Amino acid sequence: MLKVEGLNQYYGGSHILRGLDFEARLGEVTVVLGRNGVGKTTLLKSLMGVVPIKAGTITLDGQDITKDVPYERVRKGVGYVPQGREIFGRLTVEDNLRMGLAYKSGSTPIPAELFELFPVLKQMIHRRGGDLSGGQQQQLAIARALAAGPKLLILDEPTEGIQPSIIKDIGRVIRMLADRKTMAIVLVEQYYDFAEELADQYLVMERGEIIARGRGHEMQANGVRELMSI
Repeated sequence: MLKVEGLNQYYGGSHILRGLDFEARLGEVTVVLGRNGVGKTTLLKSLMGVVPIKAGTITLDGQDITKDVPYERVRKGVGYVPQGREIFGRLTVEDNLRMGLAYKSGSTPIPAELFELFPVLKQMIHRRGGDLSGGQQQQLAIARALAAGPKLLILDEPTEGIQPSIIKDIGRVIRMLADRKTMAIVLVEQYYDFAEELADQYLVMERGEIIARGRGHEMQANGVRELMSI
């Protein structure tokens, strides 16, 4: 579903991403791991088009999206849940979800499935996003990204600042979405246990490079937890 080749990114004179190559397959969760500051969030922003890449190619479902701006990538099937959620605090839950449908006809209904995945959003449909707890806001951010039915779902540290019970709910939904084999999922995560539980494929980054990769069930045997603490 997603193919990244020779991806390079710079901030000023700093070489942030260095020749990244990887694929994210349909029906799988690809987990990107590494310490703070190794380039994980920059990678996701590059996939989304928030920052233009300096070199390399990004292909989605056979289409080259390297030069597409973010809204074009959304139209082609990329859903993005940024770090910190970035919901619209003054808008209601319903209006936040409608923002995920912004490029579609105004009469397009909010998919009922979103309320099946996250029942709390139906209960709070008329509340302002800013009045929700951190965990509820994260569920809203994921639902907003799912509203348009993406082929690729990108999540940046969805467990950050979230209570354990909601982390379990979010993990359950991510696994369910992957198992349907209708999308590929790329997940950046610092919480090792959550990552190991979900990973079909893992990538470990250090100084803008992928230093280790493999199948999710190999993470423990390959010492991935230790790699993250080097």
